[in-house]
Amino acid sequence: MTTPQTGLHTGSHDLPVSPALDAFMATRWAPTPLPADRRAPGHNRLPGRHARLSAAFPGERLVVPAGRLKVRCNDLDHRFRPHSAYAWLTCLTGEDQADHVLVLEPAGPAGHEPVLYLRPRSPRSGGHAAGSEFYRDRRYGEFWVGRRPDLAEAAALTGLRTEHLDDLGKLLTGPQPPTRVLAGTDPLVDEATGRPGPHARADGELAAVLSELRLVKDTWEVDQLQLAVDHTVTGFQDVVRALPTALHHPRGERWIEGVFDLRARAEGNGTSYTTIAASGAHACVLHWIRNDGALDPDSLLLLDAGVETDTLYAADITRTLPLSGTFNPVQRQAYDLVLAAQSAGIAALRPGARFRDFHRAAMRVIAEGLADWGVLRIPAEQALEDDNGLHRRYTLCGSGHMLGLDYHDCARARADRYLDGVLEPGMVLTVEPGLYLQPDDETLPVELRGLGIRIEDDLVITPDGARLMSHALPRTAPAIESWMSDLLR
Repeated sequence: MTTPQTGLHTGSHDLPVSPALDAFMATRWAPTPLPADRRAPGHNRLPGRHARLSAAFPGERLVVPAGRLKVRCNDLDHRFRPHSAYAWLTCLTGEDQADHVLVLEPAGPAGHEPVLYLRPRSPRSGGHAAGSEFYRDRRYGEFWVGRRPDLAEAAALTGLRTEHLDDLGKLLTGPQPPTRVLAGTDPLVDEATGRPGPHARADGELAAVLSELRLVKDTWEVDQLQLAVDHTVTGFQDVVRALPTALHHPRGERWIEGVFDLRARAEGNGTSYTTIAASGAHACVLHWIRNDGALDPDSLLLLDAGVETDTLYAADITRTLPLSGTFNPVQRQAYDLVLAAQSAGIAALRPGARFRDFHRAAMRVIAEGLADWGVLRIPAEQALEDDNGLHRRYTLCGSGHMLGLDYHDCARARADRYLDGVLEPGMVLTVEPGLYLQPDDETLPVELRGLGIRIEDDLVITPDGARLMSHALPRTAPAIESWMSDLLR
């Protein structure tokens, strides 16, 4: 592997650097060491995580990249977030982790030794490209994007052995042990190790195991997820308080998005995903992120949003709110059906239950409700049969997913461990049935067209059932109306 040389990402508008300036920049810098006792949050969990991964692949080298920077426009990169598997195995979550790679090196009967290959802090020696990086390189220079730890500091943060990123190329040259790579994360690592080629199956197994090992959260992880939920609840309160202003703005949806996103950046790393602020018929678009519409005071607002903590754990909550402060009778009828479906789904959560059980419970309530309304013109039992599914016209997606470092967590896990698996204490997931009654759907009475309703909560499986982590946000229609009234006083 050839790692990129320290390039000076200078634009055509940059002034040239004279030898005199370069020499001057190399002098008289005071030491700025990180605090000696600083540790990455959760670092004491790393030995157990590494041991579990090591046991799955004895004698094989495992390569887990953080990922690379991606250009947003010209010489500006998107904000960097490391791959969740890398974050789980290093507890390093910052923007300074771009291009870094964790290698679990086979170490005989003892299993594996984790070695972190990283780009250390820029030297300030001047006189050549590497020595000038700290003040000239727009992409990696300390004066441009902030300080990185040096090798010793990174080792202290994580408890891992650290090596210079330039040495990774040497490691991957010559005879190699059996190697698995978290492929598709870093194109330079893929190229150096001949990915995908004949390794696709083995690499796929590594990705699957890295997801499966994260299915059950430990107590520290559950605490981080609860923190994400708590900040998200505050963000929803902020949004309700901002409704009078948002209702008068021509892009009220964007105002709502901005209000929530401010809370997410103030309290954590940012949002877990792009905030969905959907008013009226926009709520019938499952992933509406344009958020460019006005708010109609007679319609509903579907707000699907979550805060991501600094440790990258994600909340994912949805509430559907009456912008007038009160549900009208048709809105209330539809809302109560979705709430009943969600309550049935939550009641199905317990250790030993199949993952799909809560979705089936929610869909039974939806299908029966649609049949009672006369919208579904066949019996609910017939619609729920595997070879039918006509109720899905009005509720197209699943009713929940795992939650953790990704808001759709553990997605590479094999079906027998996740979608067709059973629930265990420590699993964290969402329950989020919805109705999406399209504005142009002629199978619906006119008064129902354009209604989009989703109710989503985050829960952790306990030894005897499930705990509602997002209980601080009201769920019933009367409670929502009272909550909004109190916040708007």
